[in-house]
Amino acid sequence: MAVKMVFQIMIVLLCSIDAILFVQTAGLANNSTSCQASCGDVSNIPYPFGIGGAGCYVDDWFEVVCDDSFSPPKPFLRSLNLEVLNISIGGGTVHVNYPTFSSCTGGDQISKPNVEFSKSPFIFSQSDNRFVAIGCDNLASIVSENTSVIIGGCMSFCGTDKAMDASSCNGINCCETTIPSQLLVFSTKIGQINTNPVAYGMITADKGCKSAFLVEQKWFKADYPYKDVSSKMSQVPVVLEWGILNTSFNSLPITNNGSTSNYNCATNRTSTVTCSCNGGFAGNPYLLGGCQDINECERLPSPCLNNGSGSVTCENTYGSYNCLVVNPKPQIGAATIGISSSLGLLVLLIGGWWSYKVVKERRMIAQKKKFFKRNGGLLLQQQLSSHEANVENIKLINSKDLEKATDNYNANRILGQGGQGTVYKGMLAEGRIVAVKKSKAIDEGKQLEEFVNEVVILSQLNHRNVVKLIACCLETEVPMLVYEYVPNGTLSQYVNGQTEEFPLTWDMRLRIATEVAGALFYLHSAASTPIYHMDIKSTNILLDDKYRAKVADFGTSRSIAVDQTHLTTQVHGTFGYLDPEYFQSSQFTEKSDVYSFGVVLAELLTGEKAISSTRTQEPRSLAIYFIQSVEENNLFEIIDSRVLKEGKKEEIIAVANLAKRCLSLNGKKRPTMKEVAMELEAIQMLQKAANLQQDEELEYDQVEMYKLGDALPPSTMSTSSMDAQPLLAFQSV
Repeated sequence: MAVKMVFQIMIVLLCSIDAILFVQTAGLANNSTSCQASCGDVSNIPYPFGIGGAGCYVDDWFEVVCDDSFSPPKPFLRSLNLEVLNISIGGGTVHVNYPTFSSCTGGDQISKPNVEFSKSPFIFSQSDNRFVAIGCDNLASIVSENTSVIIGGCMSFCGTDKAMDASSCNGINCCETTIPSQLLVFSTKIGQINTNPVAYGMITADKGCKSAFLVEQKWFKADYPYKDVSSKMSQVPVVLEWGILNTSFNSLPITNNGSTSNYNCATNRTSTVTCSCNGGFAGNPYLLGGCQDINECERLPSPCLNNGSGSVTCENTYGSYNCLVVNPKPQIGAATIGISSSLGLLVLLIGGWWSYKVVKERRMIAQKKKFFKRNGGLLLQQQLSSHEANVENIKLINSKDLEKATDNYNANRILGQGGQGTVYKGMLAEGRIVAVKKSKAIDEGKQLEEFVNEVVILSQLNHRNVVKLIACCLETEVPMLVYEYVPNGTLSQYVNGQTEEFPLTWDMRLRIATEVAGALFYLHSAASTPIYHMDIKSTNILLDDKYRAKVADFGTSRSIAVDQTHLTTQVHGTFGYLDPEYFQSSQFTEKSDVYSFGVVLAELLTGEKAISSTRTQEPRSLAIYFIQSVEENNLFEIIDSRVLKEGKKEEIIAVANLAKRCLSLNGKKRPTMKEVAMELEAIQMLQKAANLQQDEELEYDQVEMYKLGDALPPSTMSTSSMDAQPLLAFQSV
């Protein structure tokens, strides 16, 4: 009798919850009856997007108009005048038709700037889009808004008649590359490669029209007939990421509801707010009551399995479900009904609890195996077995410990966000502070390869100036890595003036440069297997509690054989730091890392960004601007004021000349990282010696300073240093 009453109470509670949800949903329907839910072939236009009057969309950026002049009608984003193809609430994306750019006249042609997103909640998706160039002898570039700085691009060479009939996009008549992150506004430039067609075996007939455009990667797959895109399509699908502007967030219906049990909202990398339904719920998280309970029991196959002795039934609950064991009623007499009922209830409770535990454990084991395989566990095991990896130093950690360490991945714990995922500050059970990198959902292609590659690379490294990988977790929906916590942010924040309360002194800048050079020398020469970092930049150099440098982000790094001189890869990296030789040849050498380090040296000397949109003088590239200033004897006009105040003239000139050699357009003329590290250490030693000598001789009259070139002992000068041009002389400032 008591059991019957308990079940009746549960049914009443569930019915009450369903009634509340029904009232909320009905209210939504009544409020949206004046809003148009579809247009032509697009059958679902969900809030915060909408067609109709005020209240159908969250703000003007999300207003959709249905153009009836087409047959069938087509929906357009009114603010951007782009045709809408599909809207994803869960993915936070909107697919639009975007114009291509073509030229049939020959010579350099540049498009007008594209639709600008700088003030909008939209941004071009770096992970879902590619930049594609089609045509013979086509040098296509993505150009910044001032049409003077190339921020991306690729080259397609002429091919034979057989190659022209192929459908792959591999550099012959068609090429593709990734786009920069945070891309908002750009122009497209089409030009000629200016190569010798005979030397490369290219056809020299009429090269025809050329085109270049952004396009959704999945739509423009490898076997797509790309010539149809070039000749027949003026627009192609492009994916935009979106979020709610902070100024519009309070206009969402959900902000009127105090309960957030079935959804959550967080600030994403575009500084806008995105929302999602919690586990066990599905629907539209931007509407009041839009996240509805999922009835897991209706899935096929059922989440509850048969235990063989009776039947296991699935019972849906709010946000979850239970698996209950139902045993057949025993055929007993009336005399024993009391005893059998009590025993049956006890058996039912124990059996139900045991079955629930067994089923739950089996499902968890199967799910962990599935996630382990999907997140590259098998590939990681294969890679680690073929490398000299310190596997025992990288432990596995379970997801519950990481959830506890990061306070359930609280938005207040976010240290940074990027194309590969989000980094949280956390504290492990033993009290150690760590950084937890929660990757985005990865596919089995490039992203999975980069994730596995970072684990393999870091497992081989043991250097005080390289960020240390502590643990990893693969048995979760997305892979997670645990690093040592580096508390003082990136070098970029301090060099470029974003952290004014603690400016870097000249001594600190010189020490940081020496530490980074030592770490790169270790990667190139002292590691068990030579490693090219391939993305050295000030944002990938972290500073610990004592402001010591830590080189980070090895997702694109590669190991090479000892006798190997270069890697041939698809060009990727960060513009402003990218080696010009690598960009032209697709061959990455150890001198390509040297060029990137030269840009970091120039940042430390000048306090300027690698690519500046605010510099009044051309060029916008710091590398070119720095070299021109040195050659024109204007070095001290661009040096940071704090460096001028604290640094000795001879030290500044020595470091500037070293940076100039690292930035040589001819890779063979650049020093090795070993030579760079030795020269920086020599400058540091002389600086300390000069300071000590000055302290000891304060009682004497002014002492004539040695010139740095005369003071350097021959044993500390590298071959490239001796062969380089003498230190440049500059006028006093």
